[in-house]
Amino acid sequence: MKRLAAIVVSVLLVASIASAATVTSYQVTGPVTAIDKDMITVQKDGKPWQIARDASTKIAPDVKVGTKVTVYYRMTAASIELPPAPKTTPKKK
Repeated sequence: MKRLAAIVVSVLLVASIASAATVTSYQVTGPVTAIDKDMITVQKDGKPWQIARDASTKIAPDVKVGTKVTVYYRMTAASIELPPAPKTTPKKK
């Protein structure tokens, strides 16, 4: 089982390195409904899209609530976990 897990991790690592250059970017366009140092919320099709941001996010200086913007973003994993191993029941003789 440990060997299988090591193989899976190795394959995923190689695949992630190989695809690192091809990360898909997405965009959403609409009016800003909220903005702060950690997040921007854009209204699209009547639904709020909350997108996290940090100090490295490039933002025009005149963006404020009500401004129509296009936000370009990428999906980034926050954590990756394995599900618990299935419990095995002893076989009856």
